[in-house]
Amino acid sequence: MELGLGSYAFRWNIGIKDQQPAQPMTAFDLLDQVAKRGLKVMQYADNLPLDRLSAADHDRLAAEAAGRGIALELGTQCFDADEVSRYLQIGQRLDAKILRVALDAEDAEMPVHVLAEQLRPLLDRAQDAGIRIAIENHFNYPSPRMVTLLDTLNHPALGVCLDVANSICAGEWPEETVRMLAPYAINLHLKDYVITPDPYGVGFRIHGVPLGQGRAPIRWILDQLSHCPPDMSVILEHWLPMTDGLDDARAKEEPWLDQTVAAARTFIS
Repeated sequence: MELGLGSYAFRWNIGIKDQQPAQPMTAFDLLDQVAKRGLKVMQYADNLPLDRLSAADHDRLAAEAAGRGIALELGTQCFDADEVSRYLQIGQRLDAKILRVALDAEDAEMPVHVLAEQLRPLLDRAQDAGIRIAIENHFNYPSPRMVTLLDTLNHPALGVCLDVANSICAGEWPEETVRMLAPYAINLHLKDYVITPDPYGVGFRIHGVPLGQGRAPIRWILDQLSHCPPDMSVILEHWLPMTDGLDDARAKEEPWLDQTVAAARTFIS
């Protein structure tokens, strides 16, 4: 498996919603972070949308990545036909083989056969572009419904971006999610988490920790993916909480990532 970086590993340094640093990280800064750690893949997600860059920037990004031996992947949050078409064009400029797309609450409300008919022409375009669309199991799209969608489409350009923790929000433990979606996986998002009780006994909280320091059954997950090709990308992310302000969270992202990369190398080996 090829270890890579996901742009959500630098959620706070890139900026998200109302939390915006004075000097946000750029797509090129993230490429430096990948090279610095000897990783092989950079996956840009919707928190750093590449359709806001110019064609010249795309060409520069592709050239710098190729010069460093880094494969590029890209992602968006929407199955809007125009947006996916834009990203397929960008993917061709970047020589990307994976376009990650997340399904969420609105998609879950749509009948599977209707969603499938909307997706089929996009998948045909992806296949023509030499790109596979990896649907990520996101917070509010249950995995059984995802399996039904995948089986309904049964398209060679379609697979799963398997996130090991997202589906807790959909009422699934990671073991359930992995068992259902591992057969379709073409991309892996690897992160770790803990569950801590509220100090006043008012429920509990799920939050991230560096890889290998939490509850995610990492070795078991990788065993379930032993059928996947050896060059499948494993994208490292984390759920670093912002507890003491934006500057503190930004300062923690690199140390967390260093710990996660070290642990990932141990697990993968």
